[in-house]
Amino acid sequence: MTAAATDPGVRRAPVRPGLRRRRRRQLVAPWLLLAPALAILATLLFWPLVRMVDLSLQDYGLRELNRKETNYVGFDNYRDILADDYLWSTVLPNTIGFAVAAVGCTVAFGTLVALFLYRLPALWRTICSSAIMVAWAMPAVTGTYVWVWLFDPTNGLASKVLAGLGWIDPHQVNWFADRLGFYSIVLLNVVHHGFPFVAVTVLAGLMTIPNELYEAARMDGASATRQFWSITVPMLKPVFAVVTILSTIWDFKVFAQIYLMPGGDGGNRDVFNLGVWSYIESFAQHKYGYGSAIAVLLTLALLAITIVYLRTLFREDEDL
Repeated sequence: MTAAATDPGVRRAPVRPGLRRRRRRQLVAPWLLLAPALAILATLLFWPLVRMVDLSLQDYGLRELNRKETNYVGFDNYRDILADDYLWSTVLPNTIGFAVAAVGCTVAFGTLVALFLYRLPALWRTICSSAIMVAWAMPAVTGTYVWVWLFDPTNGLASKVLAGLGWIDPHQVNWFADRLGFYSIVLLNVVHHGFPFVAVTVLAGLMTIPNELYEAARMDGASATRQFWSITVPMLKPVFAVVTILSTIWDFKVFAQIYLMPGGDGGNRDVFNLGVWSYIESFAQHKYGYGSAIAVLLTLALLAITIVYLRTLFREDEDL
């Protein structure tokens, strides 16, 4: 380092105006490129969110909608929701319990499928991977109606098979009337729709693990189960973290798979989760303020899960 650079009495040369303008353009250019996308996001996402929060602070129904009036009640809707036993005894257990079961089953089954695909020859791996992606590409509405048909109490395939085995009486069993039976079918539907994402993601992670690690483990006498827990799981910890958190976000806000099933559209209040409860209160009961408050609580829960997801990603980037 020269003496001129360290001497505090030496004045640095001023930045030229052209260089200053160039730096300013470099800072502004990315925001100008992002401006159209940010404007669309603000229109499609931010404004509806602001409107939802505004409605949640009102006692807003059909009368207010027709008269274009506002009736602000502050946080009364939130107090009523949090004081409602129905939230704690039915809605939250349905939402959280189903999310935990669905995430666990989806990740476990997807991992088993990924291990199966990993051991296949390259050609068959490609064919099977393409085949299971069909389940992921299927719309949730279509998949839900397929599962409703399968478990139809009188004409469903599952009912006929079990009746033929003498295990049930199809005229006395309604899979959708019971809370446990209802959510068991929803669980099958969600796992069937979600496992391809987990399988393909975990498969991509498996293909990055050096084979030398497994060869060394086999030489030491490690079984396949020991290899999985000692090599595969530690090496794929970031992958498992990502698919688990993303699956939690998706399964926490399941709507179509519940609403489109018999009783899920309001006929059976024992099967509501937060998303369905918000929709029913808003558009069936015309309590838009109350339903918006439920939606805000659901949004806050999803925001908390998203923050955990982002922190996990950043932590993994730092480790790398």
